[in-house]
Amino acid sequence: MTAVQVIALLLVAVTAAGVAATRDTTRQAIVFGAHGMALTLLFLTFHAPGVAMAEAAVSGVVLPLLVLLALAKVRSGGR
Repeated sequence: MTAVQVIALLLVAVTAAGVAATRDTTRQAIVFGAHGMALTLLFLTFHAPGVAMAEAAVSGVVLPLLVLLALAKVRSGGR
């Protein structure tokens, strides 16, 4: 295992702890996006570019955006 892979693993662990420790749902969605990007970097260091692209699209962009849109809808009373 290379030093870059170890750093990527540590980054994933730190961002995962950040997601778990965040209590505000809006901030948690944003931190989850950062965690998705950390996972993307991890997959790239392990030479899995296809998995990294899927992770970047789903976990880094789509899911946080959907959560934020759902939160906005709920907070506006469904209007």
